[in-house]
Amino acid sequence: MDDLKRRLVEGEALLGTMVNMLDHPDLARIFANCGLDFFMIDCEHGYFDPSAAGRLFALAREVGIPPFVRIPEVRRDLVLMYLEMGASGILLPQTETVEQAEALVSYAKYAPLGDRGVSLMRPHTRYQKVEAAEYMRMANERTVLAIQIESVAAVENVDKLIAVEGIDLAFVGPGDLSQSMGIPGQTRAPVFVETVERIITAVKAQHKFAGIHCMKAEDARFWIDKGTAFNLWANEIVMLMNAARAGMAEIRAARGTEGAAS
Repeated sequence: MDDLKRRLVEGEALLGTMVNMLDHPDLARIFANCGLDFFMIDCEHGYFDPSAAGRLFALAREVGIPPFVRIPEVRRDLVLMYLEMGASGILLPQTETVEQAEALVSYAKYAPLGDRGVSLMRPHTRYQKVEAAEYMRMANERTVLAIQIESVAAVENVDKLIAVEGIDLAFVGPGDLSQSMGIPGQTRAPVFVETVERIITAVKAQHKFAGIHCMKAEDARFWIDKGTAFNLWANEIVMLMNAARAGMAEIRAARGTEGAAS
């Protein structure tokens, strides 16, 4: 069991962020130095070139911060490509059926759990010579697979979805889920909170993990207190813009005070 999965099993609430467009490899080092537990490249809404993702994954593995990727759909070529690059896990958006979840497991896990293609002299092994059977067993154990719950249909099926062997996480997408519920953006509405609590309860009942994406720190804290274990906070663009706005406001306020004093 790798460190991230061990920490989940031991009851830690992990906090990462999404990466939408900035692709310099040193982002991994920056995130690690800031204390993030992981990060996730968004290849659903973002527009990452695969080679840029590979460079970011490579440095992430060297500095010890697990890199994840959200793929746009469940396709063998996408799952295999990102895992071969060294992704620690895959997030599948808009998961509503058992067949989708089973396909993700089939593409991502080696036999006997799945049917992942075998090519071992790759970035995911750091180009080291490995003993095939042992490495494949270890990779099956370590690779984190998450389904994203983003619709009323997914909520209704969550017990069956999370029961699929090989799926570790049910991850809530608040924007799409609130839209599907007819209350877009109202992620503190009582009916929305109750729905996410239902997801958390269903997942925990099967000894697996729940997560959510929050744009505000206060929302992340709110859901962590309710039991989410694998959490995304904001993204690199929001962090940059929030820091820039806060700094500009502080500087301008100070200048205004100095002007008034003189």
